[in-house]
Amino acid sequence: MLLHKELLRFWKVSVQTVAAPVLTALLYLVIFGHALGRSSPAFAGLPYISFLVPGLVMMSVLQNAFANSSSSLIQSKITGNIVFILLAPISYAEFFAAYVLASVARGLIVGAAVLALTLGFVDLPLAAPLWALLFGLLGAALLAVLGLLAGLWSDKIDQLAVFQNFVILPATMLSGVFYSIQALPGFWRRLSHANPFFYMIDGFRYGFFGVSDTPPALSLAVVATSLVVVSFATLGLLRSGYKLRT
Repeated sequence: MLLHKELLRFWKVSVQTVAAPVLTALLYLVIFGHALGRSSPAFAGLPYISFLVPGLVMMSVLQNAFANSSSSLIQSKITGNIVFILLAPISYAEFFAAYVLASVARGLIVGAAVLALTLGFVDLPLAAPLWALLFGLLGAALLAVLGLLAGLWSDKIDQLAVFQNFVILPATMLSGVFYSIQALPGFWRRLSHANPFFYMIDGFRYGFFGVSDTPPALSLAVVATSLVVVSFATLGLLRSGYKLRT
């Protein structure tokens, strides 16, 4: 029932939660792909606009998965209706699963819509579809858990905005969505390898083109390990009632 509630929560305002992010991604495609595409270097012989599309799709998946779980939890805490969920006979693991699954669903819906619409601009191969699906699922799950963690930590919208604007947004924008890290100087290239978001974007892109900056198995290991670590930390906080029970 909690999962059903969370799904309805974002779907009833789908113009804001689905259509608006899709429009934003399309604007990125038009500006970067068409205005800058001719002057940008290709990646592994690919046109820049083809290189750009998987990054935009994955960026949409990640940002919307985070936004869903974080906004839902902080709104419930601010309005006080979180108490009705806490009083229900729901375990902390079920609480965790409901929020994460709903956020994964929103992320994948937005990502699929972005991909479907961008296919009108560019033809994309699909060299390894299972890799693309795997990174899409794991990436959405990781950001959903991070959103839940941010929602637990935050007491008000301003604190959540700090987490989103100074952690999630920079990590996403500097993950190789708009460029290959091979074009960066040595220091910045090494710094990019410390960003887990890079491995999600790079692994997802591998699913389309069969080429990547990093071996996909390594990217998968980094993303999966990050998901496990963050999930256990969040489950521990939920179990203790951190900032949920007074």
